[in-house]
This record gives sequence, structure tokens and C-alpha cells, in this order.
Amino acid sequence: MLEHLRSRWTKVLSPAAARLLKANITPDMVTWIGTIGVVVVSLVCFPRGWLWQGTLLLLVFIFSDSLDGIMARMSKTSSSWGAFLDSCLDRIADGAVMGGLALYYVGKDYNTLWATLAIVALVCGQVTSYTKARGESLGFTVDGGLAGRSDRLLVGLLGAFLTGLSIGWALPVALIVLAIAGIITVGQRMTLVRGQVVADAHQDETK
Repeated sequence: MLEHLRSRWTKVLSPAAARLLKANITPDMVTWIGTIGVVVVSLVCFPRGWLWQGTLLLLVFIFSDSLDGIMARMSKTSSSWGAFLDSCLDRIADGAVMGGLALYYVGKDYNTLWATLAIVALVCGQVTSYTKARGESLGFTVDGGLAGRSDRLLVGLLGAFLTGLSIGWALPVALIVLAIAGIITVGQRMTLVRGQVVADAHQDETK
């Protein structure tokens, strides 16, 4: 859903991207810095209950997820390596965010249910990305689904931010939504690939 806003973000971030390139900062450097920042903030702030503070800090680093791509296009240095690196580090960053929220519920506010849902959301997010990568490697089209990466981050961080502001039910609700949406999204993508497999088999039979 939020992928449609990418063109608007590009316009907003383009001036910053140009300044970074002039300072001889490469897209890969931005990718690494952003990921390291997300991991550190998630695993330091969230387990300690610094939810709204951690969310605000994360927003600074999450912007780099779009910034590195803009820089690569502006400098005409887009490459398969850059795309591969970005995808790999995205998985690490996503795992750190949801892992940090899970640790919050096994620490300060001990609750096995919410910690479990955070782990379910983490696993489903990783599998959602894997289904696309694996499906496309086999020659299938794997697009869409209920919850993309941007949607998952928005819901999770909004829940964390509001709970950090003493709206205690916000994060549990966000984790429920993420777990359910994640399961549905994985199912949608698996069904999509299965449909293409069946269609290909039918075509082979009719030849």
C-alpha cells in the first residue's frame, strides 16, 4: 500500500541525496550506516522500554532505505550488487525491529503472548520476502500481498510509539495485526506461485 508513496519520497529526499554524493558518500555506505543504526537503536531502546524515543530515532535511519536507492540512480551507479546488499540488510534491519519489540515483552513488561506474536510477525516478514526472492528465482511473478515491508514497519513503529506515550493497547493491537497480515501475505504469495505452477503444467499438457 505505502509503496505508492515512493515517488513523493524521492522528490523530498533528492536534495539530501545530491549533497551526500557531493561529499563523496556512496550509496553502499548509506545502506550500511542505516542498517547498523536500525539494529543498534532497536536492540538498545526497545528492550529497555524506550519505545517512543526508539521509534523517533529509527525514523532517521529508515529514511536511508530510500536514500541509498535515490543516490544510486542519481550517480548512475545502480548495480546488482547494490540491490542484493540492500535486500540482505533490509532483512537484518526488519529482524532487529521485531526482535527488539519481542525483547520488550520478555523484559520490562513480561508477556509471553505479545512476545510470541512479535516473533510470528518477524518470521512472516522474513518469509514474505523469501517467497518473492525464491519465486522469482524460479521464473515466477511474485508481487503484491496484503502487507509489504513499508506497511509492516508503519504498523509496528506506530504501535510502539503510541505505547511509549502510555497508550498501552497500541503495540499489542499492532502485533496482532502484523501477525495476521503476515500469515495472510505469505499465503497469498504461495497461492500466487501455486497458480502459476498449475497454469504452466496445464499449458504443457495442451501442447
